[in-house]
Amino acid sequence: MSKDRNDSEATRLNGRLGPEDRTRNWRRLGDEEFDVVVIGGGVTGAGVALDAATRGLRVALVEARDLASGTSSRSSKLFHGGLRYLEQLEFSLVREALRERELMLNRIAPHLVKPVSFLYPLTKRVVERPYTAAGLFLYDTMGGARSVPGQKHLSRAGALRMVPALKRDALIGGIRYYDAQADDARHTMMLARTAARYGAVVMNSTRVSGFLRDADRIAGVRVEDVETGAATEVRAQAVINATGVWTDELQALSGGRGQFRVRASKGVHIVVPKDRIVSETGMILRTEKSVLFVIPWGSHWIIGTTDTDWHLDLAHPAATKADIDYLLEHVNEVLATPLKHEDIEGVYAGLRPLLAGESEETSKLSREHAVARVAPGLVAIAGGKYTTYRVMAADAVDAISPDLTGRVARSITDRVPLLGADGYHALVNQADQLAAEHGLHPYRIRHLLDRYGSEIHDVLAVAQGRPELLKPIPEAPNYLQAEVVYACSHEGALHLEDILTRRTRISIEYPHRGVECAEPVARLAAEVLGWDEEQISREVELYVKRVEAERASQTEPDDQSADERRSAAPEARERLEETTRS
Repeated sequence: MSKDRNDSEATRLNGRLGPEDRTRNWRRLGDEEFDVVVIGGGVTGAGVALDAATRGLRVALVEARDLASGTSSRSSKLFHGGLRYLEQLEFSLVREALRERELMLNRIAPHLVKPVSFLYPLTKRVVERPYTAAGLFLYDTMGGARSVPGQKHLSRAGALRMVPALKRDALIGGIRYYDAQADDARHTMMLARTAARYGAVVMNSTRVSGFLRDADRIAGVRVEDVETGAATEVRAQAVINATGVWTDELQALSGGRGQFRVRASKGVHIVVPKDRIVSETGMILRTEKSVLFVIPWGSHWIIGTTDTDWHLDLAHPAATKADIDYLLEHVNEVLATPLKHEDIEGVYAGLRPLLAGESEETSKLSREHAVARVAPGLVAIAGGKYTTYRVMAADAVDAISPDLTGRVARSITDRVPLLGADGYHALVNQADQLAAEHGLHPYRIRHLLDRYGSEIHDVLAVAQGRPELLKPIPEAPNYLQAEVVYACSHEGALHLEDILTRRTRISIEYPHRGVECAEPVARLAAEVLGWDEEQISREVELYVKRVEAERASQTEPDDQSADERRSAAPEARERLEETTRS
């Protein structure tokens, strides 16, 4: 067996997405014919690629920016049924989401998805407790088998012991219940790598510039490598549009008329240090329109979210001062010590791809998903929730099956663990031995296991002969320098922004938002990505300008002015400038 073939087989088995793998995958796009091309590297697109690949189909996944660079890195980071959807009587959606939550916790991604508890403060006497308890009973039982504890009722004194940060008069009692959470960007990236492990060609920085046609049917796509400017044609029997808030734009590019429209709803979250809210649990608070979550996130709290229409730049939605004030105002209604603007470490804004409906209020639009046949050989999927990505993916592949030759096997992704899941539980039990072997504290090993699972061996292997890589990143001590190298050599990171905002979450977890560690991180990335001094300086400069633009937008009073400030920052992927500005 040749060395090239050995390397290719090793890449497939560990789902590696390094620079050499990218070169090889670009060649494959032009040389091979695929059964399915998936457009969009968010959780839905990555899920579709894995579903199709594990059915035995030849799959290519292309993403114009980075994996999870849109909605799938800017969510509330919860795997949940959606408690508020019970009130909207969307029982099937809640039941489906809770079943998916169980699968993630137990089989598919136990290394990435973890139980998390919330306090539901009660504010009305007599009626609210039994009403809420009935809803939570449904929530606890609708998903079938349960791997998280059931609801627990608390008196006011008990709730205040659990959450000392609350005002005494903010509640008369409470109910604690459990859901699950995950780092959304990391989960999506591992999903894409798992698809690569099963043979899918996965390419970020690869923009679809047009569609290929064979008579009246779609026969593939034209793509451009936005890193090099190279272009090629990708032949396929079918194409799946899984681009979220860009769904309508891709449908227009295909020349077909979609059967549904997608509406973007902006959700803003803020991140504050753990010591600003003294609590041993998260919280879910009612607002006049929806609900507000206070979510545990390592040594931080994530507070969100807003829910407003967005009609501006889809690539870079901007949080305004009004959005941030809204979150502070509502959480401060229940906190004994109010949060201030200077307590905020990070802010992020994402866009939910909602199916357009008759209601003008985005919070009332359905979170159900839709699959439509836009043209022969082209299917679009949109809507849904992050939690139900696997069901959405299966539906999309089912919908494209008539365009494929031969019988298409049924979906099996409910039995396919993500990369890093196999062996995870055993390694948790061996954390002390691993720590001693590598000279690290056991807490550091456990942190790595919850980010990489059994892939931890490959992460630590990059430090072989280079013990300095097992030291923390300067000014971002939650992460090791080895993780930067691994992000570039295995996880498809191509720019400093990819590393600081998605492979790690430094951009929202530190008050400097990544600026103070940008240069050392860029120098580590340069070793793998081949950057010279000029490129290192450019990557740092671009990242600093991004942070400055985001900070500036967060002082603006409205979407229009915030969008203008945020859009002033140049793209790390230069060739996307025209499409971003259009």
